[in-house]
This record gives sequence, structure tokens and C-alpha cells, in this order.
Amino acid sequence: MTQAELYQALKSIGYPVAYGSFSSPVTPPFIVYKFAYSNDMMADNVNYVAIDDFQVELYTDKKDLAAEKKVQDKLKELGLPYRKFETYLDTENLYQILYEIQILGG
Repeated sequence: MTQAELYQALKSIGYPVAYGSFSSPVTPPFIVYKFAYSNDMMADNVNYVAIDDFQVELYTDKKDLAAEKKVQDKLKELGLPYRKFETYLDTENLYQILYEIQILGG
């Protein structure tokens, strides 16, 4: 899977999606995703397999289990295992549900 394919898959959920941030305000729920770091597999002193770690962030104005399920179902459909974290952003009055995923070879 590539980053472009990830973007298209996230868009198919039906919420606004942007890489990094939106250039104008959007109404929740919305998704932001970004590259976090690489964790490549090394062999013989070369990067043998590219492993890119991404963060997929779901923002909602209330605890929204249905929205979370949509994102989780999409990640499962894509075969992307994830780690999930949740925080409430007081300054934004938004819930942030963060999914850490890895894309191999993308």
C-alpha cells in the first residue's frame, strides 16, 4: 500500500481527510493523517524493506463510537493492524482518536 492509496481509503469512509492539517476550518468528524517515522527492516547494511509508520487521527466533537468503528473497520479491511489512543483536547473541545499504523514497502 502507498500513502496515496491510504488517502483514498480514508476518503472512502466519508469524512473530510487531509494530510497534516486542513487549510480551512472543517466540521467534525474529520480525519488527519501524517507520516510519523520510518522503521525499516535492515539487512546487510541496507534498508531491505521500507516500513513507514503513520498516524491516522479521527477528530470528533463528542465521543462517537460509530465514527471510530468506521475507521477501525477500514483499517481492518486494508489489513493494517493498529494501536489506538484517545485524548480530549480541551483547547479545541474535540476528541482525538489516534491510530498508529505501518505501511510496508509504501
